[in-house]
Amino acid sequence: MSDKRPDSNWVAVCREADIANEQFREFHLGEQPCFVFRRQGQLHAYRNQCPHLGITLNWMPERFMDLDNCFIHCANHGALFVPESGDCIAGPCEGDRLMAVALRVVDGSIEARL
Repeated sequence: MSDKRPDSNWVAVCREADIANEQFREFHLGEQPCFVFRRQGQLHAYRNQCPHLGITLNWMPERFMDLDNCFIHCANHGALFVPESGDCIAGPCEGDRLMAVALRVVDGSIEARL
């Protein structure tokens, strides 16, 4: 995931060291709310937008997981998404998926782009 090419489409999100395992960080790409998290050592990022109605997923800042900490949970309609793929496995948008955000790490900084 490391890429050192300069590109103005990439936006610095945070330092890689600032995201512990199972921790989330919210950020914006332009007007689009997004989030990044680390799960089992891997970084993942998605738009913070439920495919069902286009509303944000979380019920509190940086709170995206269900009570069992297994799935990303849409607080509005209960949809459940596989964290590693963004696939919806339950709820009104079952069979759909979250929109992934491209990530790269440059000199210890996480950068993202749509």
